[in-house]
Amino acid sequence: MRTLRAAALVALLALDRATKIWAAGSLKAVGTIPLVPFFDLTYVENTGAAFGMGRGANKLLTAVSIGLVVALQVIRRRWPKDDHWLQWGALLVTAGAVGNLYDRLAFGFGVDFLHLHHWPVFNVADSCISVGAGMLAWGMKDEGASKR
Repeated sequence: MRTLRAAALVALLALDRATKIWAAGSLKAVGTIPLVPFFDLTYVENTGAAFGMGRGANKLLTAVSIGLVVALQVIRRRWPKDDHWLQWGALLVTAGAVGNLYDRLAFGFGVDFLHLHHWPVFNVADSCISVGAGMLAWGMKDEGASKR
């Protein structure tokens, strides 16, 4: 299972990087490509956190991202190895945080390009963080119930 999670982490980081490289190379010049009435591909350089929160706070967000990844790895080791909600949730949050951290350190901004109308533009890393956080919340709910 450990090898599977390591491969999944690498695959998610590669997917995040590849889609951002594509967006910067192909989408930046056109700005927006409408796909369906509620979804576009829209190029945005985001200096904030997920979904554009905290714009311009690059140093603070870098420190928070590093702290989050380290703390999550320490805490994750205490969780049951067979608790898929917690283990895979932690993996997704880690992949997203590392993907966005890479951009923040390398470029000073992240590339967002997925645009569901009436929702901030986001990327694969943001999606990993959101889904992973939901999985962690679900898994912690179960953990709390089992300790009562």
